[in-house]
Amino acid sequence: MEWNLAINNFQEYLLLEKGLSQNTQLAYVRDIKKLQTFTLQDHSVTPYNINRFSIQDFIYDFAKKSSSAKSQARLISSLKSFFKFLQVEGKRQDNPAELLESPKIGLYLPDVLSHEEVMAIIQSIDLSKPEGQRNRTMVETLYGCGLRVSELINLRLSDLYFYDNFIRVTGKGNKQRLVPISNWTIKFITLYRDSIRVHVNPKPKCEDVLFLNRRGGKLTREMIFIIIKNMAELAGIKKKVSPHTFRHSFATVLLKNGADLRSIQQMLGHESITTTEIYTHLDNKQLRDTIEKYHPFSISKT
Repeated sequence: MEWNLAINNFQEYLLLEKGLSQNTQLAYVRDIKKLQTFTLQDHSVTPYNINRFSIQDFIYDFAKKSSSAKSQARLISSLKSFFKFLQVEGKRQDNPAELLESPKIGLYLPDVLSHEEVMAIIQSIDLSKPEGQRNRTMVETLYGCGLRVSELINLRLSDLYFYDNFIRVTGKGNKQRLVPISNWTIKFITLYRDSIRVHVNPKPKCEDVLFLNRRGGKLTREMIFIIIKNMAELAGIKKKVSPHTFRHSFATVLLKNGADLRSIQQMLGHESITTTEIYTHLDNKQLRDTIEKYHPFSISKT
């Protein structure tokens, strides 16, 4: 009972005080519930009296089941936030997770698609079906504007400012930003909106949502992932492709063509430019690959 109450209060804090997105809130809550499950063997252990040794045991147990350093680092971050919250609320005097050390995470370089691969995916779409035109428009929007999947499914008709070549995007923490949109992408959104979506009867509260499923409801994140995965397989793309891959590809192609990091940061909605700087590493990787492939010293070694 005490765990459930503390976790519910923590989730409200993440929403109201921190303004985190629903997906981030759920990720934090899932992590804390793992600790709750771990403590079920001893009913005397509550979130208010658990000590750092028990938490360390939990971390070790989790590490044996998950080899991913990224998952372990996120779990530790969730624990620190949870117990810091209990401190702020006056429920604890200490933070038993404060001294936990996160595993070092190597630089994560996401897969990106070349422009030719993006076009191959688009060309694999069956445009004879209404959902085909919708799916193409979603890909064009993901790749043309660098949106997150949550931003795509929440895009609204009232967010389209085509006269000014901008769309309004609601990102993490419900923060809004204006993202420039090309005439090319506008063309496909307009075509979908005026020739496909107009024939779909929106469900209540979905009247303003841009991308709808066949029943007039809002598409889910999971549905977008499935659609994108099927497209990539149909196009013969061997890379691991998700909606986020188009976002990475958007940023990478801008950087390669001379866009500055600050502009890319604003378009992607990154709070810190250090997040955007990963794309400079992607570019450097391409440079290293070029040296290995084309420099005579490298060639002579093979």
